[in-house]
Amino acid sequence: MTQLVLVSRGYDLSALAPRITQAAPELSVHAFGTPEAADAEVAVCWNPPPGALRTLPNLRLVHAVAAGVDNILCDPGFPPVPLCRIVDPAQARGMSEFVLWSVLHFHRGFDRVLANQRDARWDPPDQRPAHACTVGVMGLGEIGLQVARDLAHMGFRVLGWTREPKREAGIESFAGRDALPAFLAQTDVLVCLLPLTAETRGLIDAQLLRQLRPGAKLVHVGRGEHLVSADLLAALREGRLGGAVVDVFEAEPLPADDPLWRAPNLVVTPHMASSAGFDVVAQQIAENVRRMQRGEPLMNQVDVGRGF
Repeated sequence: MTQLVLVSRGYDLSALAPRITQAAPELSVHAFGTPEAADAEVAVCWNPPPGALRTLPNLRLVHAVAAGVDNILCDPGFPPVPLCRIVDPAQARGMSEFVLWSVLHFHRGFDRVLANQRDARWDPPDQRPAHACTVGVMGLGEIGLQVARDLAHMGFRVLGWTREPKREAGIESFAGRDALPAFLAQTDVLVCLLPLTAETRGLIDAQLLRQLRPGAKLVHVGRGEHLVSADLLAALREGRLGGAVVDVFEAEPLPADDPLWRAPNLVVTPHMASSAGFDVVAQQIAENVRRMQRGEPLMNQVDVGRGF
């Protein structure tokens, strides 16, 4: 029987165990640190403790429980084994719903309405057509592309910025660092859906925010480490940025004394934009373990060198 270990720091993966066993009865699932886990060939991870994977001498496969793998690859001792991630079409749909809500929150003036309600002030915002608002989406992977397509379908002008050129009908494409200023200069609402890599860490900083249109808005659903929080706070307080929805943070849960909780026109959401269901996660893990055992190509394998 193939041994599988659940490895996580700060997130309880125990509810995944019965789903994996149901999807693959031939797997024996254990928690990291138990005697049985020492023989594991497969590690299922979310933010594993640094060095934990190196303690598993029989390891043949590491599997994430989400689309992002930066929380795994940040370990400098990541072993030389394949790494796979989860790709769930329903997760892309959920993210698209969240981003569309965030864009409409600003485009239709709900942020102003909520502020007015606190003061009992009746002041309907002007209604503008969707095409009058340009949404810039950073990152056009499976999820980002779904988001961009749905926004374009709703009538918004959509720009996409990627590391390498990517063409998609209805989306104006920008690629590479040299194209970033032109992309930002046209953007009314910036949506970050980038993977976390050495190149994207800290990308959303004061310099980037200054290149947006005056009063632009930010929807940040990428990774917490993309954002320089102090720069966002300054941009909001100074009015250079008109508002933001931020769902991901470098430290989660966001500490109660963090000034972002009280920043002007900032909506803090608790990393809720979208996630893959445990049944989907379990089924994809089970399929990849079977492929590993048969020596077949794995689904959704990550290019470890590129980080996605």
